Amino acid sequence: MDTLYIVIPAYNEQDNIEEVIKDWYPVVDAQNDESRLVIIDDGSKDDTYRVTCAAAQDRPKLIALTKPNGGHGATVLYGYNYALEHGADYVFQTDSDGQTLASEFGQFFEKRREYDMVIGHRKGRQDGLSRRFVTKTLKIVCRLCFGVTLTDANTPFRLMEAKVLYDNLKYVPKDFNLSNVILSVIYAKRGQKVKYIPITFRPRQGGVNSINLKRIFKIGKQALKDFRTINKQLKNIN
Repeated sequence: MDTLYIVIPAYNEQDNIEEVIKDWYPVVDAQNDESRLVIIDDGSKDDTYRVTCAAAQDRPKLIALTKPNGGHGATVLYGYNYALEHGADYVFQTDSDGQTLASEFGQFFEKRREYDMVIGHRKGRQDGLSRRFVTKTLKIVCRLCFGVTLTDANTPFRLMEAKVLYDNLKYVPKDFNLSNVILSVIYAKRGQKVKYIPITFRPRQGGVNSINLKRIFKIGKQALKDFRTINKQLKNIN
């Protein structure tokens, strides 16, 4: 039976994290004894880490980690590397805001041996215009910068075979903010097998969105600079 690690970054999610754990813990509990749900607190200013630690007291497959604040992308990378270092066969990532449904995971896991990555496509998403604007902009930028067309580049609902993920991570700069986006690009550039499946994407279930338009433009400006550098590395990718 395959070892599954579910990686969930969390920043100031004390209002959501307990329900998210209740939703996702049964998924790893149904897998083998080595499977884990890993919640990484990204230096939250609230009680996210304390709530996660409390939930782990009677959930042996729940791992509560904390680290200095580094942003979503850096925290995702931290979680991926943790999963790979601890023997994951498959790594799944989602977010801690309650927008995704654990009930939709099964169809992804069923296809794990057919594809290198199975990723959600957020059709009819309900998370606001600014987030949808970011996704559409990223799709255009990825096409212009890398020559690849991605259905949904930054979906926080992705299942990856560990060996392929490990090999692809070497192209991602340390603590890169748009790590999931660049990973989607790398899978496409390398011609790896990727399957998009429509998923439900609800409004945030509690708490406050930490991303605003000012921060989006700041991230976007830096991303364009980083993308040029990364693209040079990817030109000879095989």
